[in-house]
Amino acid sequence: MRKYVNAEAMQHAMKLLQLGAKVQQFNGKMCYVEFEIDGHKLEYAYNINGKNQYFLERIKPYPLPLKAFESEKDVVEIIKIDMEQYKNAIKSKNIDQFIEISSEMNIVLRKFEDLFLYYNISKEKADKMKEHIFKVEEIIDEIQKDSKRVNFLKEPDNLKTDI
Repeated sequence: MRKYVNAEAMQHAMKLLQLGAKVQQFNGKMCYVEFEIDGHKLEYAYNINGKNQYFLERIKPYPLPLKAFESEKDVVEIIKIDMEQYKNAIKSKNIDQFIEISSEMNIVLRKFEDLFLYYNISKEKADKMKEHIFKVEEIIDEIQKDSKRVNFLKEPDNLKTDI
């Protein structure tokens, strides 16, 4: 079976090389992690990338690439923190709405990519979308400012903490 997988990988690499790609193949490991917390699934996958870093992404409740880490120990630590944050978030009355909004935002992102890749969009239309994105960012900043912080396991990766 391993010979077949290696031969298949070589064929894929050859096709990509013919397209002009630089291809690196290495034997590595991929790890799939699954938790169930009060009826909610929390799933992750990580693998070792070409820079020998551990690339982690959350798969459920909605897909989100997290980032690359230097060691498996760092991956386990961030999953532990993320899981604790979700345990707390699941206690919220708004968890289902939060997951629904996150899922809708992922759908919008995929639709935007299709729009960009399949259609010629005018600068005016692109500017209009950008305006709406800025509005959503303003709403997020406003909600953050008006809300009580409940989790201090680590600093947020994407929110300003000086608000």
